[in-house]
Amino acid sequence: MQVRVVLVSTYELGRQPFGLASPAAWLRRAGHAVTCLDLSREALREEPVRQADFIAFYVPMHTATRLAVELLPTIRGLNPDAHLCFYGLYAPVNESYLRKLGAETILGGEFEDGLMAAVARVGQKDASVPANPQSEPVVSLGPQQFLVPERDGLPPLERYAHLNHPDGNPRIVGYTEASRGCKHLCRHCPIVPVYHGRFRIVRREIVLEDIRRQVEAGAEHITFGDPDFFNGIRHAVGVATAMHAKHPRLTYDVTIKIEHLLKHAEHLRTLRDTGCLFVTSAVEAVDDRVLARLEKGHSVADFVATVELFREIGLTLSPTFVAFTPWTTLESYLELLRRIAELDLIENVSPIQLAIRLLIPAGSRLLELDEVRQMVGGFDDASLAYPWANPDPRVDALSDQIQRLVERTQKNGDPREAVFERIWKLAHREARLPVEAIPQEEVGVARAAIPYLTEPWYC
Repeated sequence: MQVRVVLVSTYELGRQPFGLASPAAWLRRAGHAVTCLDLSREALREEPVRQADFIAFYVPMHTATRLAVELLPTIRGLNPDAHLCFYGLYAPVNESYLRKLGAETILGGEFEDGLMAAVARVGQKDASVPANPQSEPVVSLGPQQFLVPERDGLPPLERYAHLNHPDGNPRIVGYTEASRGCKHLCRHCPIVPVYHGRFRIVRREIVLEDIRRQVEAGAEHITFGDPDFFNGIRHAVGVATAMHAKHPRLTYDVTIKIEHLLKHAEHLRTLRDTGCLFVTSAVEAVDDRVLARLEKGHSVADFVATVELFREIGLTLSPTFVAFTPWTTLESYLELLRRIAELDLIENVSPIQLAIRLLIPAGSRLLELDEVRQMVGGFDDASLAYPWANPDPRVDALSDQIQRLVERTQKNGDPREAVFERIWKLAHREARLPVEAIPQEEVGVARAAIPYLTEPWYC
């Protein structure tokens, strides 16, 4: 029986959501009527929601989950009878809370098979339905045969985040995934509670066909959303090389761990030569003690070596940070700013990265640490996280001030260098220290030469 399905994305970093386009292909092939709603780029269309038999929220990250929860009363008001599903990274770790809100199906990991089975189950109107009807595994990590994502019905690519290109002309950005999950077990990472150190490859021909269709739709740059593009190094290099052969003018960006950038340094020139403009890497901290607690697998010295390597090769590194943790002090925050400046990375770092506060979601491996368990409060359903406070209230006050400052400057479109200077002065004032001159090396390049995406958020 044909089921009317609505797939909903509330937020995905300004990208056209792969997590809607991929299951849409599966469900349409099975004969179901699928509507995709990306509410980060369009208003809620009420009619498809009213008519739906099955409504599924894609929740790949914390912000998306909170926005989906906020939307639930509206969805239930429009259609109180539709089967409600949450799927994606943040669905299984928040299962108990989402079920309290009325979710009937929760799916994580490789969710396409589960969605197919759940929709088929809803379509069996005459079947005997038990009190808790979900028969699909909440988390599935089994291999599956991916289909080429179908992006019909999603807002066009020009409505999403653009690339600020070094030549000064903004570029339309597409988005795809060559793998899911991650082989590493960083304590603070939300992927770990679901994938437990495993990852899955999307076949090369599927990735390339998805890219080809997006290029036809106007994409001039591709963002690879893999948690770590180098988890499967041969697969990654093969995808990049084949993509460049087919689309030699197409540029792209990837995310790779510092550890992998050093381990596979011989492949960085391949990235550069196949059109990679920049690499995002979760550096997180410039304090080896914090990095050890997070089990990041790299040291501050490794970060510095990576910066030097990228400069030598001619690639742009885009570091991200968790600037505020329970172990952050005013002095260590100033050290973070000083390191960024000394390494000539001010223009490489999005200002929001200087305001990010450590999130401890359900299932976090950080809770393995006695010191973390002792410092956090009870799980807060509203924030979908364990609350914590810094031992020094001045650090939390500084965090709040910087978050407000960054929000204001983002709205104004202020340049990164100007925002960094304001944060530098604010941090020194909060520490009651004289404001030093920002250290600068004469190795930098002009702001226009640093490529970056127009969507600044990261979680």
